[in-house]
Amino acid sequence: MTGTPPPEASGKSNSQLRTLAVRISEDLRAQLDVLAQLTDRSTTEEIRLAIEHWIAKSKSDPNVLKKAEAVRAEIEREAQTRRNAIAAIFSSDSTPGAKAPASRSTGTTKRS
Repeated sequence: MTGTPPPEASGKSNSQLRTLAVRISEDLRAQLDVLAQLTDRSTTEEIRLAIEHWIAKSKSDPNVLKKAEAVRAEIEREAQTRRNAIAAIFSSDSTPGAKAPASRSTGTTKRS
């Protein structure tokens, strides 16, 4: 990729930029270089714009949204388990079994 444009070029003036190496074919690179030349932008800026567009598009993809909700729910379950463990360890009531952490549940109940 060519030089890195200033942060304000991407509309993120307070963001810290990080380098990402991407392997692409020679043909794709040639197309990217031509496109950058035609738009008077660097190849780096063209790649950044393409990634921003892809992320924006993915945010409205129903499959991505469904997976994100499942990940969020799992994070919340794990966080609650950890909060319960901390509460059990540092509880002011030091009797055995006081405020025992909730067991991790899969959300299904087996009935006989």
